[in-house]
Amino acid sequence: MTQTINKNKSAWHRHTWIAYLAVFIGVIGHASSEFVAKIISNNSTITGPEISVWRFFFGGIGLVIISLMIPSSRDLITPIKKNGMSLILFSLFGVASAYLFFHWSLDYATVPQVATVVTTIPIFVGLINLYANKVSIGVAKIISGLGAVFGVILLVTDGALLALSGDSSNLVGIFMAIMCAFFMSGYLVLIKPLIKEFGALRITAITLFLGGFILWIGVGLLFGRWVAFWNFSDLTFTVMVGIVVIILYNTTLTQWLWIGGLAAVPDITRGSYLFFFKPVVAAFLSVTFLGISLSIWQMFAILIICSAVVAEALISYYQEKKNIESI
Repeated sequence: MTQTINKNKSAWHRHTWIAYLAVFIGVIGHASSEFVAKIISNNSTITGPEISVWRFFFGGIGLVIISLMIPSSRDLITPIKKNGMSLILFSLFGVASAYLFFHWSLDYATVPQVATVVTTIPIFVGLINLYANKVSIGVAKIISGLGAVFGVILLVTDGALLALSGDSSNLVGIFMAIMCAFFMSGYLVLIKPLIKEFGALRITAITLFLGGFILWIGVGLLFGRWVAFWNFSDLTFTVMVGIVVIILYNTTLTQWLWIGGLAAVPDITRGSYLFFFKPVVAAFLSVTFLGISLSIWQMFAILIICSAVVAEALISYYQEKKNIESI
């Protein structure tokens, strides 16, 4: 019996490999965002919370513009009319809160630490998906999850050792990164029905733009630092380039690919496990371009996480192969 393909569906819904590729490209964009953020903060007085405002206010605008350019995605009013309160909550917690913690954590912890701790996202995705959608967590996913947890424990231990030496800021940054992972995971799982109904581009554009606006108000009220967008030309060339890159590449492009790809893959928990490669990319960039040296704990944590991802892929492959042979 020949399987028919619905051509009205987007490419990443028709072809699973495109969805996984989109997720992987999104992960690379997410991994390099710490690197770009550090370049901005190291060459200016712009803090982590302010970077989050620049990134999502204009990154969201970029997605809105792209959405308006594509006929099938131009109607941004209908999703707001039908699910306005839900979209505001997703923007508040899944975008504004998550990325405020993310960029703020970089003011306290190192790039490899934040990148590795945020890889707890697949664990939270699996747990939230289990609770909200009653999707069970298989053996392969449990093994990968335990590997990631152990990697995070190594990083927290590394932070604790630094705290004993008189610098407890690493633990503060690690806690913020965990909060980022929690809020972001809830967003990725719970927003999937809206993306299925209205499309990834529209929902991502709406939530990122609203999240950016909430961040601008929140950072101004909480930190007393109102981001003056009109002073962009006063920044150094390096900082201007960094802001443009983090807006267009790390947000407008790769956030759409990451969120949309995860909504399109058949198994969102498995798709999110590609996020475990994030610390490897971030560590490579920080060592190569920022001159940051990795501790033994951090290298060991990254090795464990990569091994866990490979184990999950191999176990899943042999399980599927065994199931096919038994038919």
